[in-house]
Amino acid sequence: MAEAELHFETRGRVALITLARPQALNALTYAMLAEIRRLVRQAEADPEVTAIAFTGEGRGFCSGIDAQVLRQSAERGGSAPVSGGDGAGRDPPGMFSYLPQVSKPVIAAVNGVAAGGGFILAMMSDLRFGSDAASFTTIFSKRGLIAEHGASWLLPRLVGPARALDLLWSSRRIDAEEALRIGLLDRLTPADGLIDAVVEYADQLAAQISPRAIAMIKSQVYRHLSDAMLPALEDSQRLMDEQLKHPDATEGAMALIERRAPKFQPWTGGA
Repeated sequence: MAEAELHFETRGRVALITLARPQALNALTYAMLAEIRRLVRQAEADPEVTAIAFTGEGRGFCSGIDAQVLRQSAERGGSAPVSGGDGAGRDPPGMFSYLPQVSKPVIAAVNGVAAGGGFILAMMSDLRFGSDAASFTTIFSKRGLIAEHGASWLLPRLVGPARALDLLWSSRRIDAEEALRIGLLDRLTPADGLIDAVVEYADQLAAQISPRAIAMIKSQVYRHLSDAMLPALEDSQRLMDEQLKHPDATEGAMALIERRAPKFQPWTGGA
């Protein structure tokens, strides 16, 4: 059933996952969350994929967890696991908490409203491209809930503490232009050019950038968010020494000297 509610395709160097429950503004079920996790790992292991992107079918990006699922969770007095993990305890708790650990760029192509869990999906992605129809609302406080799924940790780092508190307290809906102004959106495009903008970005990365360097930099940035400056500098020095021994470092230098496009080694999520 979850497979019918998600579409998966490759466009250029992008693995595009489309949430396909337009009649419910692409609300999520637990089966969909597990299938999304599987598709993400499949795309991460594909050497032809440079970036992974999410979008929604119809007028919504994602309205969060399906209302019936929420009702059942409230009646139980607790939520079911939503990380989409493999049950081995390797994921931190929270919806889409594994996305920062995926070693390829993850891009939210926000085509409409991103609410609740849809807001989390966009927030946990590395970059957010939005159409002029995009909008965002955290919604949690209007449901009598707290800042869930890492929002209290990551959202202040994206937009600052005061703006994060405003969005979380009020659950007000902001449009694409405000989201761009406060730093929640990274790109704003016309609706008919949204996916093309994501594909163009990924194709440019594929043509110029070492996939291994992309993976290492992503890991650095997220790990160093919680580090003091000295440990981060020491870790970066260790990683640079390691990277200089890798063939991509030699290839990057030779491509510059020979004035040609680099031919970096493919990346499939390994070390």
